[in-house]
Amino acid sequence: MKKNIFEMGAKFDDGWSSDNKQKPKKETIIDIKTPNQHSLVIAKEKRRGKTVTIVKEFFLQKNELKTLLKGLKKSLGCGGTIKENSLEFQGDIADRIREELTKREFRFKK
Repeated sequence: MKKNIFEMGAKFDDGWSSDNKQKPKKETIIDIKTPNQHSLVIAKEKRRGKTVTIVKEFFLQKNELKTLLKGLKKSLGCGGTIKENSLEFQGDIADRIREELTKREFRFKK
């Protein structure tokens, strides 16, 4: 059998990957705060004709934020998700969210 005389010159070492859609994970250091040290902001957005209520900038660990979201969704009776240290809820429920979070000793900007 003959050797391949046509070489392209590319070297595929251990660091090479064919999947170019992988994004490097961002390593963010979150300053953990107690609920009464937060200063949250409530915002509303329209998405596809529906209103989304966003509560911004929580300084909690991921598992604590997940349990907070789960409890809020259950008490408010709506859907929601976590996106980059903020909570997004379905519907125009800013007043109800403010009540629930003040019961849990969170503070808001004025």
